[in-house]
Amino acid sequence: MSTNCLIWNTPATDISALDEDGRRMDSPRAGGRYFVSGTAKPRLERCDVGVKVQLTTWLVEQRRLGNSCPEISTTTIADAQLRKGPDVCDRADGVLRYLATMSNTLGATIEYRIFDNASNAMPLDDLHRTYLELLSHSGCAHSDELDFLMSYLQRRNCIDFSRFKNPDRRCIVTVDGYTRLTELERTYTSSSRVFVAMWFDKSMRAAWNLGFAPAIRDTGYEPVRVDCEQHIDKIDDRIIAEIRRACFVVADFTQDANHARGSVYYEAGFAYGLAIPVIFSCREDSLKNLAFDTRQYNHIVWKEPDELRISLATRISAVMGDGPKKAASPDLT
Repeated sequence: MSTNCLIWNTPATDISALDEDGRRMDSPRAGGRYFVSGTAKPRLERCDVGVKVQLTTWLVEQRRLGNSCPEISTTTIADAQLRKGPDVCDRADGVLRYLATMSNTLGATIEYRIFDNASNAMPLDDLHRTYLELLSHSGCAHSDELDFLMSYLQRRNCIDFSRFKNPDRRCIVTVDGYTRLTELERTYTSSSRVFVAMWFDKSMRAAWNLGFAPAIRDTGYEPVRVDCEQHIDKIDDRIIAEIRRACFVVADFTQDANHARGSVYYEAGFAYGLAIPVIFSCREDSLKNLAFDTRQYNHIVWKEPDELRISLATRISAVMGDGPKKAASPDLT
């Protein structure tokens, strides 16, 4: 059903189920699908533009991590109000990444047309949709910011664009642009270390030895668990240092019946605050104990270590890509 985006009031599709306590939307301006809980909707309506930009950036990041329809809760909104957004260079790289995904062939022309938020009666065609998705992937609030980033990319010779009859825009990604994307990918995977936050109980020994560790190695990375490291530092300092040098974090929320893994929540939150990607997992029998704050994330749900190994390796390859130590023919069986 056609409606307006609950975040930006731009054209969107309502795909909610009849029995849902909230609204499920598909919005180009928000970068795709999202769900707003019933309690979060009134608070979302009072958000200023800055918070809306942060929420949109978070939604885009969540989808890159495999969560196809992230949930906006009151906690998510509170986090967005405190969150520091990406810098200008990161935002320009976000534009470049999106443009590359829109280029079916090298040198293909990408076109977009500015959509006027004040005129919701305007039909949303493919060119308007591309413009709105560009805003969502660049952390921009309006067209002036996007034009600024596009001009910056042109000065860096990453794109070549010309302004035709207003309001249409056209551009291509240049060879230098694709080179920049290759450099970003290499930088992103230059660290092979993956920090694993999990329950250090003997009942999890098989999950580590047969699940987490081999899955991470299968995809070309080095698993790091702080209790397995030799060091003389304070344990908290060591955890922080290892998270800072990790290319991403795997956080497993398996626990016993009576004790939440507070350290895992802390470590995942610390990584999230540094914009380090976090892959969430949980053994099936612990799902009911997940805290509300993290339940909205897309967890890998596992029963046995061999199942965990396959699922985690698949998720890592899908959302992070293969690491620098990737073997030619990994054995995932």
